[in-house]
Amino acid sequence: MRTIVHLSDLHFGRLDQRLVGPLLDAVNGASPDLVAVSGDFTQRARQRQFVEARTFLQAVSSPLLVVPGNHDVPLFDVARRFLSPLGRYRRYIATDLEPVFRDDEIIAIGLNSARSLTFGRGRLNLAQIRRATARLGGAAAGLIKIVVTHHPFDLPDDFDSTHLVGRAKVAMTELASVGADLFLAGHLHVSHIGRTAERYQISGHNALVVQAGTMSTRQRGEANSFNVLRLNRPNISVERRTWDDGSRTFGRASFRTFIHTEHGWEEQGLGAGSSG
Repeated sequence: MRTIVHLSDLHFGRLDQRLVGPLLDAVNGASPDLVAVSGDFTQRARQRQFVEARTFLQAVSSPLLVVPGNHDVPLFDVARRFLSPLGRYRRYIATDLEPVFRDDEIIAIGLNSARSLTFGRGRLNLAQIRRATARLGGAAAGLIKIVVTHHPFDLPDDFDSTHLVGRAKVAMTELASVGADLFLAGHLHVSHIGRTAERYQISGHNALVVQAGTMSTRQRGEANSFNVLRLNRPNISVERRTWDDGSRTFGRASFRTFIHTEHGWEEQGLGAGSSG
């Protein structure tokens, strides 16, 4: 079995500092095999915010796989935005924009969807898609194949398609051809679980799409949250943990389980508060 903690949209600079210690305790307490962070480490890509994010990451005791988000590209510093959009991210967070984590049960790859010209929106280019497809296609048989981006491949019902990562359909077609099993993303500040068969309708492919919430004070009707996934093929469970202001801890808000069948991931159980 593998345990993955999935964080997104930490937004240092607009993060309630009361959450930092309890979040670290919760993340490290889950004893994950991997911590995946799907972008937006900072609010405005300022140096101080990146330093705070780096300090947080250094306190995580498990392997990390991280990708940038659109907020990690400067907004108001126009020269830096276009000449060195991810310079500070590379300096303080990670130099590799296409990281890979691999062991004898999973392979996870990260893709950078943040762009200078698209502002809040993100996209993937064809070269990125080809490299990701080659990496997953060359992985050992039987591994669970995971793709991590900031911008999502699926959306809750009340979001329109402009929020999808650019070239989503092209990327999904290629990644489906090499058996991508699980997609992790953020960006929307709300949790969500979907399946690719519902949106993309690719014959023989039905991957799981899991979106994490945010640690920002800019919430969208959902308490600050993150996900804990436990993978034990043919089963995956997704637990959403949310901040409780009374207890000052992150507690379980929902728990859902899926099993991999010949038709892809099918839901097996639904826990309390699991509507998203």
